[in-house]
Parts: sequence; structure tokens; C-alpha cells
Amino acid sequence: MDEEIKQRLQKKDFWQRGLYVIFFIFIYGLSNSLVICIVFFQFVTLLVTGKTNPLLLGFSQSLSAYIHQVISFLSFNADLRPFPFSAWPKSTSRVGFTETSADE
Repeated sequence: MDEEIKQRLQKKDFWQRGLYVIFFIFIYGLSNSLVICIVFFQFVTLLVTGKTNPLLLGFSQSLSAYIHQVISFLSFNADLRPFPFSAWPKSTSRVGFTETSADE
């Protein structure tokens, strides 16, 4: 049993994955902070203009897909490394969501 552990510890892939995990934990923290900023900005935009910023809606949609990719990688559900090691996810359709207005 100890020999198996020693062999795993000597593999380059093991340590490489560990470094990527540390990097993406940092990225995950930054992206969560960015989500909080987007929430406050969208709320102020809604308060001032009566509607949300459509460009920011698209970005936040792709950011949520990116965060999903990061979580999948960190939890070992995916081996594909997220951006910047692969393409940034495209914004998906907002099925099930309705446009927010100031009247609601």
C-alpha cells in the first residue's frame, strides 16, 4: 500500500493538478467578488434607469458558466482546465428567466 502512495506522489501529473487547483481556488475567489460587484452595479442601474444593463447580463451569464467550469475542475468532475487554459465560455440563452423591470 505504501508503495502505491509513493508512486502516486512521484507522478508529475499529480503535482501539476495540485498547482492548477491552487490557481483556480484563487480565481474562484476573484470571480465570486466580481459577481458581488455585478449584483450591486445591476441593482443601481435598475434603480437609476429602470432596466438592467444588457451587456452586463451577457457577461454575467458567461461568468456563471465559467464559475461552473471552475467548480467542476476543482471538484474533480472535469479534467479540462477552464480559461485561461481553454476558451472563455459563451453566454447561453436565458431560458426560464424574465427581464427585470422597475415596476415589479
